[in-house]
Amino acid sequence: MKTLAVYCGAAHGADPLYADAARQLARALVEHNIGLVYGGGKVGLMGVIADEVLRLGGDATGVIPRALVEREVGHAGLTRLFVVKDMHERKAMMSDLAEGFIAMPGGMGTLEELFEMLTWAQLGIHAKPIGLLNAGGFYDGLRAFVRHQCAQGFVRPEHERLMMADSDPDALIARLRAAAPVASSTALPPAAAGELRG
Repeated sequence: MKTLAVYCGAAHGADPLYADAARQLARALVEHNIGLVYGGGKVGLMGVIADEVLRLGGDATGVIPRALVEREVGHAGLTRLFVVKDMHERKAMMSDLAEGFIAMPGGMGTLEELFEMLTWAQLGIHAKPIGLLNAGGFYDGLRAFVRHQCAQGFVRPEHERLMMADSDPDALIARLRAAAPVASSTALPPAAAGELRG
């Protein structure tokens, strides 16, 4: 595994532990020689993780829509920064560049990116591992809700297990590396998957 896309907030959050978790994840990425792929901003947790990866000598690739360069204050010091047309192109490029995905604490955008990758995995569009950095139990409520979806028959147990969670970055990376693709009964044939992308 050479690259991981990290989804995280453009804010720091209410608890300093979230920024600490971003720095710990940055350290783990660099120690495991894994390049960071992220949303390209220099504010909030996005800026914290990118700055720490760069400070430690790692590789940081940003992907940011043109309209958000000023709003999210695009990071000018990255290893590489791609300025793309819109959010759809951003997510597609991040997915293409990454060999796996981690969602850190964040807001609506973080959840939207996380669930798109989970949905694509569920449909068989990709077989890349997906994890939650559950700093301070941030994602406990979300995980409980997805278990509720399973209990109510809307999510299959094997799809709930696609969302691996750990509060320790090293342990989470180890789980992502060891994860085998989960066979999905709803997987699409390659032609249909290509149609969904287009």
